[in-house]
This record gives sequence, C-alpha cells and structure tokens, in this order.
Amino acid sequence: MFTMKETCTEVGMPYETLKFYCNQGLVPNVKRDKNNRRIFDERDIAWIKSLTCLKNCGMSLQEMKEYLALCLQGESTIPERKRILEKKRKALLQNMNELHKCIDYIDWKQNFYDDVLSGKTKYYSNLIQTDD
Repeated sequence: MFTMKETCTEVGMPYETLKFYCNQGLVPNVKRDKNNRRIFDERDIAWIKSLTCLKNCGMSLQEMKEYLALCLQGESTIPERKRILEKKRKALLQNMNELHKCIDYIDWKQNFYDDVLSGKTKYYSNLIQTDD
C-alpha cells in the first residue's frame, strides 16, 4: 500500500491534484489506513496514471467522470469507451498536425534569420518598411 505522498511520487502528480481527483470521485474505492489517511494499491496507481494520460489527452473533468462511470460498469461498455478514446485520438492527431505546421514555420523563420545574419539573404519584413 502507498501513502498519498508515495503515490504522488510514483505517478508524478502534485499532492493537491491527487487530493482533488479523490474528492471529485475520480479515484474510486479509495482505501483508508487506521488513521483515516488515504492509501493506494497497485491497481489504484495504474488507474491514476490512466487519469493523467486522459487529462493530457485533453479530457475535461466531466469527460473523465463519464469515462470512469463506463469503466465501472464493466466489459459491456467497452464499445462506448473505444468511441470516446477514438474521438480523443483524432483530436490529438489534428493537434499534432497543427503543431507540426507551427514547428515548420519556426524552422523556416530561424533559417531566414540565419540567412539574413550571414548575409546570404536581404532582410524584409511584412510589418515594417525596410530599405529596398
């Protein structure tokens, strides 16, 4: 069994976040020690790591609660859970595509600046008038 602090270290989550998730019901069946402090087992740790991933995927608190509710219903909800995850996957791929475009722009701009600084290219700007 792991304490809150040990669990936070294990999953890479701030104490306040784990406490919030517990208070929101996102960590079901939380166990307590003899001093009424939360304790977690390996299955809890695996679920908390899943929550972290879902949050990083852009799931809102409400979406995570809905996903958890489906998980707690068992195997029969797997098709619905797959649909939820597929929707998030598509959104992540779209975000990734947009990020690649941003990186391409930054790379192009950095190369332009390198060429200007080296004298290879004459400087120009879309924002200010430069000497032609």
